[in-house]
Amino acid sequence: MSTLIDADIVNVLVLAAVLEADLGSHRKITRFRLLRPVLLAALIVPLFLDKITTHGGGLSVELAGAAAGVIAGLVALALMKVYRSGTAGQPVSSAGWGYALVWTAVIGARALFSYGADHWFSNQLGTWLAASSIASAAITDVTTRSRKSRSWLTSSTVPA
Repeated sequence: MSTLIDADIVNVLVLAAVLEADLGSHRKITRFRLLRPVLLAALIVPLFLDKITTHGGGLSVELAGAAAGVIAGLVALALMKVYRSGTAGQPVSSAGWGYALVWTAVIGARALFSYGADHWFSNQLGTWLAASSIASAAITDVTTRSRKSRSWLTSSTVPA
């Protein structure tokens, strides 16, 4: 399979896992639900991550991507209500269509960027990466880490 197909499969699986776990009202927050983003990242990141860029333009790209992931996660989190169940006192969450739309838009934008990088603007992207002395792995790192940031943020906040 091509890297693009692999990335699309991962995108669909992550979106399905997040929406299945989070969408709806009164969703129980279990230990597995909190560990799910870490487990997904442990399985997915090694498939796409080459070498972390620690200097120059690549570092800037990676930091910008991480920031975008955190911002998208905070937006999704703002659309999710986390509270204690009145009957059992256990932490639960509620997320509606706005939450699903944010996740779908972000994953869709990632998929569209990946497709565009392969089919529409590969020459321009390559020229920019070369001119800016940025390794192409930095782009892959950014999309992988921003997904991890969003997953972690939206499933790790439970009120006391």
